[in-house]
Amino acid sequence: MRLPLPALALLAGLATAPVMAADAPTLRADQCGMRTDYDVLVDSGGIWLRHGPQAPHEVVFHDGVLSLDNTVVPVSDADAARLRQMEAGARQLMPAATALAHEVSGLSFDVLDGVYESLTGTANSRKVRRLRRQADDWIGSTLGKGYWEQAVFGPGFEARVQDMAESLSASIARSMLWQMVTGRSEAMEERADRLDAQMEQQLEGRAERIEARALALCPLVAAVAEAHDALEVRYQGQPLRLIERSDTLQAAASAREQPQSDAVAPSR
Repeated sequence: MRLPLPALALLAGLATAPVMAADAPTLRADQCGMRTDYDVLVDSGGIWLRHGPQAPHEVVFHDGVLSLDNTVVPVSDADAARLRQMEAGARQLMPAATALAHEVSGLSFDVLDGVYESLTGTANSRKVRRLRRQADDWIGSTLGKGYWEQAVFGPGFEARVQDMAESLSASIARSMLWQMVTGRSEAMEERADRLDAQMEQQLEGRAERIEARALALCPLVAAVAEAHDALEVRYQGQPLRLIERSDTLQAAASAREQPQSDAVAPSR
């Protein structure tokens, strides 16, 4: 059997379906020009920063009390207030990040559902619904529990969604081949063109709204970073580096390189 050129084009499109499904706003820790290299846990015991690439490897602060690598460090009253501000900000940011993750996931799977329908003719597929539930459960068990893990989110988030999309490839290929051998490839092309135009109209506005919501969190992120930059406490004679700024913002934070207090953190 010789496949017609339009059918070959649709088969080629199968390879791009996972990419289309992941074509949504990205979930990045540095959305606002600031980032941390630590895994972050927010729970009733405070804010936990773990697995830092350099010492201190674990930082915990709660109600103005600071612990570095399992040792409580004395801080000034001003620093205690700053730590409380950082804690309050982190407690606001984590549920906001969770909500955004659910929105990004929802948009990604809406795109995937559209791709699946355009190639197979099946709308609101049970298989896509199952993957969507798995993604939502995964977000709920990580970010929803107050845990941002560096290895999981950012690029890892996009890769996980794409892996889920790729798990549908065999099912899509079987459906496409069946439509081709039964002479329905032209209807498949027409459906793909129609749904592609619909998805582009419907999803572009949603993507922009999600991006706007993410950017709206930047003032809160900046307030946390400013409180962090003003900390007087020192670790091994140097300022704590829990939050890193992009190059364009680094100069504004350079003033904290000078010692500001006699408070000394333990050397590890």
